[in-house]
Amino acid sequence: MRDVVICSIFAIAAAATLKRPYYGALLWVWIGLMNPHRLAWGFAYSLPFAMAAAGVTILGMLMNSKQVRAPKGFPLGVLAAFLIWMGLTTAMAIHVEPSVSKYIEVIKIFGMLFVVSSLVRTREEIIGLVWVIVLSIGYFGFKGGLFTILTGGGFRVWGPPSSLVSGNNEIAIAFIMIIPLMYFLVQQAEVAATVAASLRKVTVKWIQRGLYAGMVLTAASAVGSHSRGALLAIVAMGAMLWWRSKSKAALGFGLLLLTPLLFTLMPEEWFSRMNTIQTYEEDESAQGRLNAWAMAFNIANDRVFGAGFATATQYVYALYAPDPTTVLVAHSIYFQILGDHGYIGLLLYLTFWISTYRLGARLTRVTRGIPEVEWAGQLGAMARVSLVGFAVGGAFLSLAYWDMPFYICVLMVAADRLVQQHLTTTRRALHSGVPRFDDLSQARA
Repeated sequence: MRDVVICSIFAIAAAATLKRPYYGALLWVWIGLMNPHRLAWGFAYSLPFAMAAAGVTILGMLMNSKQVRAPKGFPLGVLAAFLIWMGLTTAMAIHVEPSVSKYIEVIKIFGMLFVVSSLVRTREEIIGLVWVIVLSIGYFGFKGGLFTILTGGGFRVWGPPSSLVSGNNEIAIAFIMIIPLMYFLVQQAEVAATVAASLRKVTVKWIQRGLYAGMVLTAASAVGSHSRGALLAIVAMGAMLWWRSKSKAALGFGLLLLTPLLFTLMPEEWFSRMNTIQTYEEDESAQGRLNAWAMAFNIANDRVFGAGFATATQYVYALYAPDPTTVLVAHSIYFQILGDHGYIGLLLYLTFWISTYRLGARLTRVTRGIPEVEWAGQLGAMARVSLVGFAVGGAFLSLAYWDMPFYICVLMVAADRLVQQHLTTTRRALHSGVPRFDDLSQARA
């Protein structure tokens, strides 16, 4: 039954994409983040949905070229430069063949990122993309939150099968990142209600209630993942969410009320695991990560281009690791990039994220007091909160090439373009209503 449902949804979306390629962008994001076909048990499990979604989206773009615009924005330019640099590091890699294979995979993911960016053009389309991101990850957050509460946190929450966030640590970061986006959707609930008004099934209040419930359950899922990095990330994200919120008193009271309630559900095993944050010297996993991080430094100091995508091998560890017997992946987006692509690669990677973060700050600043584009400022504020969660949580996980955080850049770039168009139109309207100097001179004459 699941196979039929998934294939039916895909077929309907694919048909709609041929007339409006934006739906293909949403289809690609849904397949990539949720991996819905991996939740089936029959023929749909191994079908190449991602490839089909990319193909039908590109076909829809060719058939409807007027609905496509060139992706622009400083962060996207930095990302393009980063892709070129990764091509050079792949050519100079220690293990060329596996590095080429990974580079092709990264090009596909980031290439479609530019495709999605070229198809998101309006406020409604931006909010629609946020909904798809939230629902794709929120499905597991909602389910995992109920599971955590019902079992008293005795078992870990896992992510979409066969994805980069299938593990408990990785999905926890995804949960943390969508909570601010859920809060943004609470502020934009009237848009969803307007779209669904013809169906007469929802109201603004019910949408908001559902999102608030989703935020609580998703937070419970993040805690129930038993991830130490997620605990640090959720503290950082919660603090910034409170700081950026206009309702600081209400949100602060809610956080103070929910935090002890969530923690009282967790078993002694959870607290024992969290306490190892303070005693990392005695933790074997933490020592393995420190060894991998030291190796990344050694690689970057010795090789301008880094080691390429394939660094977690016995050969590379024997060359650069303090302890060559413990072979682990980097377990940090920063050291992952440093070891893979050297200092230049890390500089480009950080520049991309800093510029995306600053773009969100600019949206918040320039839209203040302008009702028509206030929504973009709200998006910028919540996107920054989400990025803080990724920056902190990603410091302990190898998620440098995971596509979900990059969609925040797509959202920021699209929103910034709309805001700039609005401001430009407003300035022109104001200037057109003011008589020019020549006109005044003629009037006086």
